[in-house]
Amino acid sequence: MGCFSCFKPSTSEDPFEAETDIVKQVSSNDAHVQEDEQLALAIQKSQEDEEERRRIRDLEEHAQERGERQKYDNSSSLKGKMDGQTSEESVKEKEKRKQFEEELKQDEQLAVSPPPPRSKCGGCHSEIEHGGSVDVFGVPWHPECFSCGACRNPIVVHEVQNHVSNSRGKFHKNCYNRYCYVCQEKVKIREYNSHPFWKEIYCPAHETDGTPKCCSCERLEPRETDFVMLDDGRWLCLECMESAVMDTDEVQPLHFEIRDFFHGLFLPVEKEFSLLLVEKQALNKAEEEEKIDNQHGVVTRGICLSEEQIVTNVSKGPKMGENKQLTGKTTESQRVVSGCPVTAILILYGLPRLLTGSIMAHEMMHAYLRLNGHNNLNKVLEEGICQVLGHMWLETQRYAPIDVAAASSSSSSSNAAKKGVWSELEKKLVDFYKYEIETDESAVYGEGFRKVNYMVTNSSLQETLKEILPRGG
Repeated sequence: MGCFSCFKPSTSEDPFEAETDIVKQVSSNDAHVQEDEQLALAIQKSQEDEEERRRIRDLEEHAQERGERQKYDNSSSLKGKMDGQTSEESVKEKEKRKQFEEELKQDEQLAVSPPPPRSKCGGCHSEIEHGGSVDVFGVPWHPECFSCGACRNPIVVHEVQNHVSNSRGKFHKNCYNRYCYVCQEKVKIREYNSHPFWKEIYCPAHETDGTPKCCSCERLEPRETDFVMLDDGRWLCLECMESAVMDTDEVQPLHFEIRDFFHGLFLPVEKEFSLLLVEKQALNKAEEEEKIDNQHGVVTRGICLSEEQIVTNVSKGPKMGENKQLTGKTTESQRVVSGCPVTAILILYGLPRLLTGSIMAHEMMHAYLRLNGHNNLNKVLEEGICQVLGHMWLETQRYAPIDVAAASSSSSSSNAAKKGVWSELEKKLVDFYKYEIETDESAVYGEGFRKVNYMVTNSSLQETLKEILPRGG
C-alpha cells in the first residue's frame, strides 16, 4: 500500500540537523523564562525588604517622638507649677494694690465731698441726730414729734404698729377711744357721740356750742385747726378745700365728663343749657322762683331749672389769702334761657369735685327726664332714679384714671392734679358720699334710692327705666 505526503522533502537539508535546531531553540526559550521569574522574585524581595526597613524606621521615629514629648510634658509640668506660683503671687499683689487704690479714692472723696445729709423728721422736717429717732414704717421721727394728739405723750416704738393715724393726727389706740377729737378732753363713758362713718368720738356739747362743721364731709373742727368760711356762711375743712371746685369756668370740664358718662349709659343729653356754680342764697332764690316745695327736710345743693330766670353765679372763685381767709370772689348775673324744657343746672360752689360730680349727675338725670317729656313722674321714683345715677357716677370714680380726675377740676386747687395721686381723704370721700346716699332716711330721697337701686341691681338700668317711666312718655 502506497504512502502519500503533502510535504515535498528537501533534497538539500539534513532532517536530523533541523530537529536538533528546534530542540535548541526551545531550551533557549525556557532559560529566558527562568531568568524572568528569578528577576521578578528578586524585585519582590527587594520591595518587601524596603517595606520592612520603612516600618522599622517609622517605629523608631515614633518611639523617639514619644520620648521627646514625655520630656516636654515633664518640663511643661514643672514650668506650670512655677508659673502657677508666680501667677498666685501676682494676683495677691494686684489685690493689695487694688485695695490700696480704693482706700486712697475713698479718702479723696471724703476730703472733697461733704458728708451725706442727715435724715429729716417726718413731723417737723428738721434734721435728726444719729440715734435720736423713732422709725414709723420706714420714716424717722423725733420722739417728741411722734406724739399722741390726745394725751400729748410720745408714741413709743412698741406702740407704733397699733397706733391710730388719720387726718386729725396720730393717737394711742386707747386714747383715740377715750378722748374727744375736737377738744382732746377725756369723754365720759356712755356720754359721747360718734360719727357713723368717720367713727370719731366727740363730746355731745360740740353739736350745739358753735363748733364749725364742714359742709362737705360733716366733720367737726378740732381745736388748734382752722376751717375756712365761704361767703355764704358755709364752713369748709382744709382737706376738702384742696379739691373744691370754686367757680363756673372751673366746673365745665366736669360738666363735659358727666355728659359723656350719660352717653355711655345710652342716656344722651343732647340739648345745650347753662351749668352754673352759685352761692347758697342764689340757689334758695332760684328754688323759690321755680316754685319747688321742699318739705323733705333735705339740704338743697343743686337744682335743675325749667323756667327763665336771672341767676347770679360765681364767675371767679376765691383764693386763700392771709390768715386762711378766702378773698377775691366775684359774681355776675345772667338770664338763663335755652328754648327747651331745661334752662340751667345750678350747683353750690366750693364743694369738692367728687361731691360736685355726684350732685351734677343727679340733676342731669332730672334734665334727661324733662327733655324726654317725663314731667309728671312719681316723686319717689324720680328722685330715686336721680340718686341712683349720682351713686353710679361715684362708683366709677374708684377706677377713674387720675389724669381724668385732674382734668375735671382746677389745676390750682385739686389735690389730685397737684400730686398725680388720689389723697387718702379723696379715697374716703368716695365711700362717704356713697354712704350718705345709701343711708339717707328721708321718705323721698332715701326710700326712693333704695327702691330704684334694688330694681337696677336685679335687672338693669334700661329695664328699670322701661318699668318706671310712663308708656309712650
